[in-house]
Amino acid sequence: MDRTPSPSALAARRIETPVRAQLSRASALAVLAGLIWPLQAAAIAWAIAGWVGGDLDHTAPAAGLFLLGAVIRAALDWRAGGILFRAGDAVLGQQRAALIARELAARGPAPSAAMAALAAEKLPLLLPWITRYRPAMARARVLPFVHIAIAAVIAWPAALILAVAGPLIPVFMALIGMAAESASRRHLAEIGSLNALLMERLGALIDLRLLGAEARAGADFDARADNLRARTMAVLRVAFLSSTVLELFAAIGVALMAVYVGFTLLGVLNFGTWGREMSIAQGILLLLLAPDYFQPLRDLAAAWHDRAAALAVATELAEAEAAPRQPMLGAGAPADPLPGALRLQMRDAVAALPGGAGLALPDLDLGAGQSLAVTGESGAGKSTLLGVVSGLVPLQGGQVLVADRPLTDANADAWRARLAVMPQGLHLPDMTLREWLGPGDPAPALRRAHVEGVVARLPDGLQTRLGETGAGVSGGEARRLLLARTIHAGRELLIADEPTADLDPETAAQIIDSLRALQAQGHTLLIATHDPALIAAMDREVRL
Repeated sequence: MDRTPSPSALAARRIETPVRAQLSRASALAVLAGLIWPLQAAAIAWAIAGWVGGDLDHTAPAAGLFLLGAVIRAALDWRAGGILFRAGDAVLGQQRAALIARELAARGPAPSAAMAALAAEKLPLLLPWITRYRPAMARARVLPFVHIAIAAVIAWPAALILAVAGPLIPVFMALIGMAAESASRRHLAEIGSLNALLMERLGALIDLRLLGAEARAGADFDARADNLRARTMAVLRVAFLSSTVLELFAAIGVALMAVYVGFTLLGVLNFGTWGREMSIAQGILLLLLAPDYFQPLRDLAAAWHDRAAALAVATELAEAEAAPRQPMLGAGAPADPLPGALRLQMRDAVAALPGGAGLALPDLDLGAGQSLAVTGESGAGKSTLLGVVSGLVPLQGGQVLVADRPLTDANADAWRARLAVMPQGLHLPDMTLREWLGPGDPAPALRRAHVEGVVARLPDGLQTRLGETGAGVSGGEARRLLLARTIHAGRELLIADEPTADLDPETAAQIIDSLRALQAQGHTLLIATHDPALIAAMDREVRL
């Protein structure tokens, strides 16, 4: 029989490796806490047997033993829970940091919304797997055998009842677990797809309104949301099925134990007790042990869905790690500016694209104080060219020369220290405008970007927090704020991707004026654009 772990199980093992020692220690404590119950049950049986015989002297010692066991058990559970939750938090932090660092260093083929869903919604599903499933599995591997051994000492039929009823549960749980993992994987995939669809529709909201396609877009989203609901219900059906199977066999096992103990104490059955009569204390102990025999299996069943969800997340993490990527040059760390006169040259450059494809780029030669417009149809590679220039997209062939030396891993960070990048999409972090604009007095940059009036109208001026959506300013005002930040950085080469896209003519003219003024002060401009007015304002044009 092939016992090779599945790819999802291997991925889960890699995730838990850094905290495996903590998990083993917590699992041992959880097992030790479970071993206290047979002692507590023996104390209860001892007291009740005394009551039946009219002897109450055992009550106080039995109660003391029971309470002492309860305190020790609670302390062990508390200690184990603390270790597990700290380990879970560590795993979540490590995996989230690794995922974000990997995506920042080299984007994969998955949409950003899918990666956001993985980091924010799916990764937390690892926590129940660590805090619930791992200790439950440890208890299920030890405690049932201890109960069977105790029952066998008293009466072998009692041990046989437990031994027959118990193993049926893991068999059915394994069969159900296959369906649970598959359902969880489909459910998590649908969450990522729905997030990606939502971000895509929000990004194209203006175009959808212009085309009158809002109703169709809403209908598509409703259909996908309904599909997610169906997949969620599929996961819940599997969870309820596993609980039903467990409770059925547990109820049968407890009932058979009660029948055997009852008829044996009544004298109807007189076999299996190793030639002795079963005492009342022994019978009560068996009755108390029977439900607890199934408790570790109940805990395991309750956590089985957590395991299935965690395996699905682990598989998705492994796929994201193995996905083809475009690694950027350098480490993305702060560095001193690259020395030498500013000059950018591209010779026979071929950009490396995901999947092994290459994109041939035109030769460039851009010196200090010059401006160049990169034009072409959408999808022609303008943004890719800007990425190659800034060292964010690697080359498949040819070379890029910066300050008269090849752009490499060793000097990419230093080269980027001389660049100011103005992306097409605006992202405002959760900080004040003053913090976002950078150190120093931003007033000159605000004036040159024609945005000082916008800042003056904000409730708290430069202390205003606009947030990621830029609430409180229009799209054109946000673009001019981004330009002000770029100017305030004081870098020699400005790289801008569609700086006037989707702006009204007046706002676009203000941005063009600011860019021309920036060039007049000796800065170099490399602009990707479709705007004829901006193209005319540049010294030269290169068309892709």
